[in-house]
Amino acid sequence: MARNIQSLERAAAMLRLLAGGERRLGLSDIASTLGLAKGTAHGILRTLQQEGFVEQDEASGRYQLGAELLRLGNSYLDVHELRARALVWTDDLARSSGESVYLGVVHQQGVLIVHHVFRPDDSRQVLEVGAMHPLHSSALGKVLSAYDPVAHSEATEGDRKAFTPRTVTGEREFEGVLDLIRARGWASDVEETWEGVASVAAPIHDRRRLPVGAVGITGAVERVCEDGELRSELVAAVRDCARAVSRDLGALRF
Repeated sequence: MARNIQSLERAAAMLRLLAGGERRLGLSDIASTLGLAKGTAHGILRTLQQEGFVEQDEASGRYQLGAELLRLGNSYLDVHELRARALVWTDDLARSSGESVYLGVVHQQGVLIVHHVFRPDDSRQVLEVGAMHPLHSSALGKVLSAYDPVAHSEATEGDRKAFTPRTVTGEREFEGVLDLIRARGWASDVEETWEGVASVAAPIHDRRRLPVGAVGITGAVERVCEDGELRSELVAAVRDCARAVSRDLGALRF
């Protein structure tokens, strides 16, 4: 059986203690409640404070939960609310387009797939929830890079690997692609990430008009494109889906 890491258990216990109280707690209160030596408790609190998980009041010296925990909690809630709001719309998009639908959010240096609707046929498919797509070449990644400052920084400062001969890797050229995406409101990926595969994606915004994710369809080039261009009806369907989810999240102007 795997052994638990004692320092992590103690840190978790401290966070639960601070979360359950209605007031700030002093070092002595925390140490005595958890049965720890003051030196041990202080060392853990100092580490949690450096990471932003705990804050110390300068006047009283007492501790409370930090802003970083709130940020992480909001991120968790945002992703789950995004997925919940998108369920019906992404199902509709899969049915109307006949293609696979993906819902993605920025995560580390890529796009995390948080929801995947299978292509509505009898073909064998693999669920890709939890998979990562690249920021600089996938349609989901490019549309997020165009609208989300964090994604933009990750895509422009990171290594833009050439997955195929069509992948855009130059910084100036890539910025030009992002300008075009902002101008038209959607992104494309025609064999830039995978040979024979094309995608189109649009951004999803929340009530603060901030980009919180992207939705897109992916399929074989011969189905998604016509005469070398993405089929206009598929682009329109993806954009309509993104607007619908955005409206459900409170972005009334989308």
